[in-house]
Amino acid sequence: MAARRVKHEGGAGPPMSPIQGQRLVRPVLELIGRLHDRGTQRDHAGNRKLFYDQYVALLLMYFCNPALDSLRALQQATGWEKTRRRLGIERASLGSLSEAARIFDAESLRPILQELAAQAEPLASGREAEALKGLTAVDGSIFAALPRMAWALWTDDDHRGVKLHLHFDVLKGVPADATLTPAACSEGVALAESLRSGRLYVVDRGYVDYELFALIIGANSSLIARVKDNTAFVVQRERSLSAAAKAASVVRDVVISRLGSSHHRDHLKRPMRLVIVRVIDRDGRATELWLITDRLDLDADLVALAYRYRWSVELFFRWLKCVLGSRHLLARNRNGVTMQMYAALIVSLLIVLRTGRKPTKRTFEAIQFHLLGWVSDEEFDAHLAALSAARTKR
Repeated sequence: MAARRVKHEGGAGPPMSPIQGQRLVRPVLELIGRLHDRGTQRDHAGNRKLFYDQYVALLLMYFCNPALDSLRALQQATGWEKTRRRLGIERASLGSLSEAARIFDAESLRPILQELAAQAEPLASGREAEALKGLTAVDGSIFAALPRMAWALWTDDDHRGVKLHLHFDVLKGVPADATLTPAACSEGVALAESLRSGRLYVVDRGYVDYELFALIIGANSSLIARVKDNTAFVVQRERSLSAAAKAASVVRDVVISRLGSSHHRDHLKRPMRLVIVRVIDRDGRATELWLITDRLDLDADLVALAYRYRWSVELFFRWLKCVLGSRHLLARNRNGVTMQMYAALIVSLLIVLRTGRKPTKRTFEAIQFHLLGWVSDEEFDAHLAALSAARTKR
């Protein structure tokens, strides 16, 4: 995807011609180029024709080109001379593509995903952005797999699935980290294994585990978690409600000395806070959200707002599946599926880095036309300027 030379048997190949829309993919070109020789240890004869970075380039092309909807379509695309020149690859067989999904370690892409996420700028500013810095919505979503994928445990032998555990940076509107497991994996366990410092994790009731809460705090991060409305706690003191808190439908704000009953082990060993917010559910009935956090300094209305922002990860999953088209799995093994998911997340990051806004269906369509050469750089820049102007007027 960059103007560089191809490595293969017999030395360097001809330089690639510039690809339309190169500014979109430029942030990732050098990063994936570092992975060129990964997975080539067994190529003692030196005749390998498909390398790590080239396979990733093909995956990125798969997501950005609506004409590609299967592994066979991707393989056929490598048969076109212009495609090969622009991607710096040679013709690849189905066997080569299948082998690539097995021998190129998917975990090598994870640091690239994290590095691109770090480059993204916050899409919001002001009091909320400052107070909720590092706000990370965490959730998991299942992608249906084939029954023959025995490793993808789910409900039974006829229903297989994989679960993408996503850390979504709410203020930047980008995926900050991700792991992939069989669908039957515990979401709390997956989060415990991928904790980072300096984050404010916001999670739903599926992550309620006091030991997990202690691990989050021990990792120098914080949390806002919804718990059941019958959760036991010991009151230390009530906090008065500000006008902003009342406007945010907060009905109670209390510091608690112990979360849970005396019959349970006190994993947290520190004061926590319970913020109760009254909301209207989908059926039009009034209900309460019980939110636990260790952030005693955070205004109650911002605690309520942070939890509402958790919905952004659900919207991102919908975009990932329905617009980007990541529901169709190109590989059957865990490593290959993980590579595909990382590539999909990298595409979403590239869109945010290029456009400065969350990916939408209309913008993604414009990007696809741009990459196909049907929309010029000038027209695409004008499209982005119009989006920026519309955002400024709001």
